[in-house]
Amino acid sequence: MLALDKTNFEQEVLNEKGYILVDFWSQGCEPCKALMPSVVELSEKYGESIKFCKLDTTKARRLAIKQRVLGLPTIAIYKDGEKVDEVTKDEATATNIENMIKKYL
Repeated sequence: MLALDKTNFEQEVLNEKGYILVDFWSQGCEPCKALMPSVVELSEKYGESIKFCKLDTTKARRLAIKQRVLGLPTIAIYKDGEKVDEVTKDEATATNIENMIKKYL
């Protein structure tokens, strides 16, 4: 999984073609940390079809707000630089994330 920050988000997500999954998380978010291994597993399973990235929102608050990430964890899918789908907070489960990925394969 590619680690994003405010310096490379635009280049790696907004300017890229194809599907990109971004895991918005933070160090202080226990559900985020609990979900991370599942997201890594999904990246191993679907990494050929979708680019997987993660962004620590603690270090990029303005960027997260600009992307309308209002709660954590938020897992979003972008296509050609536009956010097309997301699951957030209680909806951000491994099953829901995998179902969301399958919609775009």
